Amino acid sequence: MAIKSLIINPGSTSTKLGIFEDETLLMDETLRHTTEEIAQFDSIIAQKDFRKKIILDFLAEKNIDVKSFDVVVGRGGLVRPIPGGTYEVNDKLVKDLELGVGGQHASNLGGILAREIGDSIGAPSYIVDPVCVDELCDLARYSGTPLIERTSIFHALNQKAEARRYAKEVGRAYDELNLIVVHMGGGVSVGAHNRGQIIDVANALEGDGAMSPERAGAVPAGPLIRLAYSGKYTEKELYKQIVGNGGFNGYLGTNDMREVTRRADEEGDEKARTIREVFIYQICKQIGAMATVLEGRVDRIILTGGIAYGKNITDAIAKKVNFIAPITVYPGEDELLALAQGALRVMNKEEEAKVY
Repeated sequence: MAIKSLIINPGSTSTKLGIFEDETLLMDETLRHTTEEIAQFDSIIAQKDFRKKIILDFLAEKNIDVKSFDVVVGRGGLVRPIPGGTYEVNDKLVKDLELGVGGQHASNLGGILAREIGDSIGAPSYIVDPVCVDELCDLARYSGTPLIERTSIFHALNQKAEARRYAKEVGRAYDELNLIVVHMGGGVSVGAHNRGQIIDVANALEGDGAMSPERAGAVPAGPLIRLAYSGKYTEKELYKQIVGNGGFNGYLGTNDMREVTRRADEEGDEKARTIREVFIYQICKQIGAMATVLEGRVDRIILTGGIAYGKNITDAIAKKVNFIAPITVYPGEDELLALAQGALRVMNKEEEAKVY
C-alpha cells in the first residue's frame, strides 16, 4: 500500500507544501505570506500557529483529510551538528528548534509543525538532512588557528539526495561510492562523499570555498581584518559584503547566472565574462581539492543546483575536471521529493530513524 506523506518546507515569506504517495507527487503548493503578516510576529517561533492554520485551511479547502497522511515531514532547521539521515522529531529536537540553538531561521518551524500535525493524527514526524549535517573527518575541522574551527553548514539535503539518486541509477549502494557533489545555487557547496559520509565540505554560508552568486567564499584573511578595523564598515555592513553582496552581486550587481551569461555572450560584457570564468575556476579548484581528500578514488562528480541548468557552465567545468572522474549533471533541486524520500526509507524499513 502506498505511503501518503505531507511535506512542509517553511521559508522566510512562504510555506511550501508537498503531498506524495510514495515518490509520486500528487500536489505541491507555495503558500505565500505578506510582509505585513510576518511583521506582526516578534520571532520566527511565534509564527507557528499562524502557519499551522494556513496549512490546515489549505488542506480543508482542497478537501484533503489531514488524517489521510501516514507521515508528516518538515524541513530540518538549524539544530546542533548531527550526522546525515532521517530523524524522528522528539521533544529534544523540538526544544532546540524553538530555542534556535544553531540560529533562527524559518526552516526551524518545519520540524515543529510536522510534529504538531503528526501528533494530532497519530502519524510519525521526521526531519531529513538539515543544513547542519556534520560528518567532517577530524582533519577537516582544523582551520589553521585554534581560535576558529571549520564548521559544516551546506546544502546537505540536495547533496545527499542527488548522491543517492546516482547510486540508485547505477545499481550501487550510496555507502559503496566515493563521490564529489557540487551544489550551485544562491550558495555553492562542494562535498567529498566517502562511502556515504560527507567527510569534507566548505562552509557554504559564512565564507569558505568558491564564491557564489551571493557569497564571497574564502577571502584573504589579512585584508579582511584590515577592512574590519578601517572604520568604513560596521560589523553588519561588512558581513553583508561577504554574505549577500559578495560573489556575482558584488562584482556585477546581479545574483542571476542567466543574466551574467546574457551580458557576457549577447552584450560582449568582458567583466561579466571574466566573473563567469572566475566562478568556474574556483568551482574546479574545490573539486580538485576534494579529489585529494578522497585520495584520487572518485567514482563520479555530480553537478546540481539551479546553475547546473546552464550547459555552458557544466560543460566548462567538465572540461577542466573530467580527468578526475566522469561527470553527471542533475540540474535544479527538489527538496520536497528529497524530504519525502527520507521518510520513505524509514517507513519502508530501508534504514532506521535516527534519534536526536
